[in-house]
Amino acid sequence: MNILLIAAFVFAALEALALSKNLLRLEYIAKPAVMLALFFWLWTSAGLNGVLLWFGLGLLLSLVGDVLLMISLDRLFLAGLVAFLSAHIAYVIGFNIPLPEMSVWGIALAVMIGVGGARVIRRIIAALAARGQGHMRGPILVYSIVISLMVLSAMLKLTDVKWEAGAALLVSLGAFLFYISDIILAWHKFVAPIQHGRIYNIAAYHLGQIALIAGVITQYSL
Repeated sequence: MNILLIAAFVFAALEALALSKNLLRLEYIAKPAVMLALFFWLWTSAGLNGVLLWFGLGLLLSLVGDVLLMISLDRLFLAGLVAFLSAHIAYVIGFNIPLPEMSVWGIALAVMIGVGGARVIRRIIAALAARGQGHMRGPILVYSIVISLMVLSAMLKLTDVKWEAGAALLVSLGAFLFYISDIILAWHKFVAPIQHGRIYNIAAYHLGQIALIAGVITQYSL
């Protein structure tokens, strides 16, 4: 196992510990270190040329989002949202070079993700209105659409004959965990508190990013 991958897991575990024990100094080190470890793992294992540049950019933009939300989850939430929105756009571009062919599976998957996501986002938007934060509805709606496209783009690799099966499973799992982590965060912040919600959010996020990048490296280092 690559030392940088091990480092990513270790720092992810330390970040969860920091959140559970409210260890701010440890959090300031561990949280950014996860994305940095993944970025250098991608760079040293597969490179940053061509399509891989978009995945490297996605990691760096995620790092920016991590730092902003770490500084202040409330005051810098919108700035962090924009950073992660940009990261998802980079991942969407990476997964869609070249553009995949349309299929019945793709259409069915798009409908499932759209319907499931719509049910969740309706609850979140309703909660925003009730809390007097209606100005956040537009940004969150745009973000939900883009992350849904990212999940769809990753899962379409499952039927892409140009993708190795293990790599496709990893990026699909990673994108789904990323999606779940954002649902947990939004629900915890806007709808109703979830016990240990921030820990579950960060754990799903880090495992998602690790799986996603592991799948990309598996595919492009063949």
